[in-house]
Amino acid sequence: MLTKPKEGELYKIIELYGKTFEIRYGFYEECDRHNRYAEPVEIYPDFIKKPQYTKEGAPFITAIQSPCKYFKGKKDENSTCEECAHYQHCEELLAICTCPENKKL
Repeated sequence: MLTKPKEGELYKIIELYGKTFEIRYGFYEECDRHNRYAEPVEIYPDFIKKPQYTKEGAPFITAIQSPCKYFKGKKDENSTCEECAHYQHCEELLAICTCPENKKL
C-alpha cells in the first residue's frame, strides 16, 4: 500500500549547473490545504518571484510556468515554457531558458 506524502516531506533533491533544488510536497493554492480530498504535490521553485541563474546567466525555469514575451513557437492561452523553442529540459520539470534576451549579464 502506498503512503500519502505529507506536506513538507522531501520529494527529491535536484542538482543542476552548480545549484541545488529541494523539491518538497505541499500545496500551490491555500484552499487546497484545507480541502480534505486534496493531497500534497511536488512543489517546484517559483522562478518568476525568485529568479535564479546558471553561472553563465541562463535563467532557470519550470515546464509549467507561463511563457515570457520572447516565447518562440505556436502560442495560445494555455501555452507554457515547455512548449517554447528556448526551453532546454534538465530534470523533472526543471529547465533553463536559452533565450539570449532573458540571459542575465
